[in-house]
Order: sequence, then structure tokens, then C-alpha cells
Amino acid sequence: MTPTDHPPAQDAAGRNRPVTGYVVEAYPRFSETFIVSEILAREAAGEKVVIFSLRPCTDPRFHPELARVRAAAVHIPHPHSAAALWDMLDPSAGPHLGELLRHRPDDAAQAVQVAAEAQENGVTHLHAHFANLPTTVARLAARIAGLPYSFTAHATDIFHESVAEEDLRAKFADAHHAVTISRHNLDHLRARFPESAARMRLVYNGLELGRFPFRPERGRDLSLLAVGRLVEKKGFPLFIEAVRRLRERGLPVTAEIAGDGPLRAALQGQIVRAGLGGAVTLLGPLTQDEVSGLLGTRRLFVAPFIVGRDGNADGLPTVLLEAMARGIPCVAADVTAVGEVVIPGRTGWLVPTGDVDALTDAVEEALRTDASPLVRNARRLVEDVFDSRGQARTLRELQAAAEPG
Repeated sequence: MTPTDHPPAQDAAGRNRPVTGYVVEAYPRFSETFIVSEILAREAAGEKVVIFSLRPCTDPRFHPELARVRAAAVHIPHPHSAAALWDMLDPSAGPHLGELLRHRPDDAAQAVQVAAEAQENGVTHLHAHFANLPTTVARLAARIAGLPYSFTAHATDIFHESVAEEDLRAKFADAHHAVTISRHNLDHLRARFPESAARMRLVYNGLELGRFPFRPERGRDLSLLAVGRLVEKKGFPLFIEAVRRLRERGLPVTAEIAGDGPLRAALQGQIVRAGLGGAVTLLGPLTQDEVSGLLGTRRLFVAPFIVGRDGNADGLPTVLLEAMARGIPCVAADVTAVGEVVIPGRTGWLVPTGDVDALTDAVEEALRTDASPLVRNARRLVEDVFDSRGQARTLRELQAAAEPG
């Protein structure tokens, strides 16, 4: 297998047409709407994409937007023994055998398969989302296939205690370029890996703004909304406690939490113990359109993020940008990059992370304040910085620099 065995697709004028191979852990994944939005924006700009999924999807629900993705999704089998790697090796992988053997056999075997599929589909560039497993496989596959690769670093994949420093260093060193989704991340990674700082770029996740119409008009009810996976870093126990305190102060607030995850039973228990069974509702997983409907009608969006005990923290959650686009006032806790978009006095209320007193006070203030100027500023910020069309254009420009000629 060599880079010339399967030439890239050609356009009507006979020129080689770039094809981007997206390497992701699982596709489609219900919680990763930002990947779908990115692919849709690139396809809308005329790019061709192929998706390589390394794990089967286990999510029971899917977003309707998936039907608009034209890219073929190639599911890469997950081998379960070292013998599978040997069975799949061919002469093209020979020069890279030492590198392959330094990785887990299943990762190496999938890299060999991705390299073969990339050649078969005329891929000219591999791009991985998340700096962990997908980038491990994309890096190895790129070596075998003789292709450039890049990746997007998010949050868990760079901040979690399990991240292997030297492995991440090697990924940045070998990539044509690396993207991360916030200024906070970019500054952190450039300081952490200065030798690769020049190939790191900031590209914010984008939104299809037409799907999130601005609706600043709100009723006078005291309905609060939070959205996210039910995991530690989302900080939902603080949100529930803030609701209890607000009701204790005489504010008849109600709250909904959209999402699912391992803490569902614990959160439901907290709700019952606090006597909030009629005031706080766990909605379960909702589609992006269903969440958008809630963002367009509820009074206040609350994002009580924390840094987990394992170092895990959110980067810049897409749902926060969706809330700002829809015109719902936002109260958020200050972790990682959240302060880049929730700017006190300009676009929302920003509170110290883990501070339930400050969270409670900010929610009360937001409910008693005319937030019209703030939500207009928030929408303008999203339009200026987070339009997926601009995101697609920047990614294409970065990738074009890796193409011959």
C-alpha cells in the first residue's frame, strides 16, 4: 500500500479533489453534536468527507441532523487479540512495525485498517477528534498510508489525569497541525508543549446559526434549565442545591435538567431528599432540536460547571453557545474557557466554580434583572465568532497547507 495505489477523487476539471478522513471514537455519538455540525459545514462548502468510526455506537437516540450528512461512515472492526494484528499486517506496514508494536495491538490493528480504508476512499488528509484513541489511530494510520494528519483537542483528552504526557507530546510533534477549541486550551497547550506551539491553532466549535433562531422574549415564570451529561464535571448537585435555597428564599423557581449519565440515580436521590420532587425534573436525553426548543422558552439557563476530582473539566460546551444564540440569559461557572464567552456585565453572569452561594445569588439576580442588553450581546458574539461556516473555512485553509502543489 503506497500513497499512489489509489489516487484521490477528481473534480470535473480532472484535478485531484481533497478528501478528509475523520477518525472518531464512535459515530454517531449522541453527545457529540459539534462533530456533526462541523462535517455538515464542510460538506456545505463543497468538501468531501469520509468518517472512520473505531467503536460501535451504543446510543439509543439520534439527532435528525445525521440524515443530512452525506459522508460515508466506515466502521472499523475492533480486534480482540494480538494475533489479529499479525493477521492484518501487509508489506506496506513493514517500515512502521516498530512503532505499531509500541501501541496496544487493537489500536495498531485498527490503524492498519484505517490506512487501508483511507487509500480505498481516496483520502488525502486524516483528521481526528479528541487527542486520545482517535488521534492514536490516526497518527499510526497516517504513517502507514503516507498521509498528513491533524487533530482537534477538546477537554477530557488533555486535562484528565489519565493523559500520558509523552504520548500527547508525540502526537503534537507529528501532526501537520493541531486544533483546539478555546483560547484557554491554546495557551495551556502552547505552554505545556512549546516545541509544537507553532503548529497549534485555535478554531472554535461552530453552530449552524439558522437552526438556533434568536428569541429573547421570555415570560415572567421562574423556569430554570440546565443541559448536559449527568457526570461530575457538569456540577448539577450545585444546581439542585441552588434551587432549594432559592425556594427557601421565597422564589418559586422550577428547574429541568436535560441529559443522561451515570449520576442520574444520585441526582434523583438528592432531589427527593431536598423535597424538590415537584420542582426539579430530570428530562433524560433530548435531541438537539428538543433542547433548542427548551432554550427558546425557558427563563434562565444555568451551567454550574466544576473541575472533577480526576482533573476532568468542560472545555467550551456547545450547549452554552446554543443558549446564547437562542436568547436565553445565562449563568455559568468559571472553568477553563467559559469566561471567553460568558462575560460579566456584557453577555451573562459568571460565578466562581464550586461556589453554591455565588451561584444562588447570581441566579436570583438574573431573574430580577432585565437581561435584554446581555442576550443581544451574547447573540452578536456567537454570530461573530462561532458560525460553523467560518469554522469550516478555517479548517479547510489549515488543511490546504498540507496538500502538495
